[in-house]
Amino acid sequence: MTQLYWETIGEGKQDLVLLHGWGLNAEVWRSIISRLTSQFRLHLVDLPGYGRSQNYAAMDVQTMADLVWQQAPKKAIWLGWSLGGLVASRIALDHPLEVKGLITVASSPCFQASENGWPGIKAEVLLGFEHHLATDFQRTVERFLALQTLGTHSARNDAKLLKSVVLDQPIPTVEVLNAGLEILRVTDLRDELKNSTLPFLRIYGYLDGLVPRKVATLLDNLYPNSPSVLMRHSAHAPFISHPDEFCEYILDFWARIEE
Repeated sequence: MTQLYWETIGEGKQDLVLLHGWGLNAEVWRSIISRLTSQFRLHLVDLPGYGRSQNYAAMDVQTMADLVWQQAPKKAIWLGWSLGGLVASRIALDHPLEVKGLITVASSPCFQASENGWPGIKAEVLLGFEHHLATDFQRTVERFLALQTLGTHSARNDAKLLKSVVLDQPIPTVEVLNAGLEILRVTDLRDELKNSTLPFLRIYGYLDGLVPRKVATLLDNLYPNSPSVLMRHSAHAPFISHPDEFCEYILDFWARIEE
C-alpha cells in the first residue's frame, strides 16, 4: 500500500499537522520548525502526488483529505497554507469531533474570483497556468512561486527558497499540478465553514496577490467567531518572510484553545 511521506518531529504534547500549498512539499516549513518543536509535535506531510508522496494519481480535494486523514493523529490542530488550507478545512469539516482546531494561512474557502464581487484569482489566470504547465513546466512553476512573494522586502530570497524546496524534491506530474489548480478553481467551502464551531484562526498577508486582503474582511463578517490576522509586511508566504511573527500567532491561538 502506498504511504504518504509523513515526518513527525518535536517534544510538545500537542499535535500540529502542517499542509503545504500547490506545487510544493513539506520542506517549505523548515524556517519555522525550530521555533515550534518545544511546544508541539509537528507532522510534516507531503500531500498526495507532491514531493516524496509521488505514487498517487491526480485527485480532488475530498479524496486528498481522506487520504491524509488515514495517517493523521486525532485531536490535532490542523494548519494549511494556500491549497493546503482547503485540505485542512475539508478534514476539519468532516471530522469536527476529532480535530482540535483549524488554522488557514494565505488561504481562502473560495480561491476563484466571481462575478458577484468575491475577490480571488481570475478564472482565466488559473486556466492559463493549466495551459502553460503543459508547454513550459519549469517556467510556469517559477512564475507561480514568484507571485507568492511579490511585494515583500525579502521577495527575491523568499522566491529562491521556495524554488529550492521544489527542485530539491521529486517534481509533481503535470496531471497532479493541474488537478491542484482545478481544486483552487472549483472548491467553495464558504457555506460549510460558516456552520463550523471549531476554533478557527485565519492568517493573511497584506501584500498577498493571490488571496486579496479583502477576503479577510468578508470572512470576518461571515465567520464572526473566527479571528483573523493580517500580517502587514507579508505576501503569500508569511511564515517564510516573517517566521517569528507568524509563530507568535500560532502559539497565541493554541494558548486560547487551552484556556
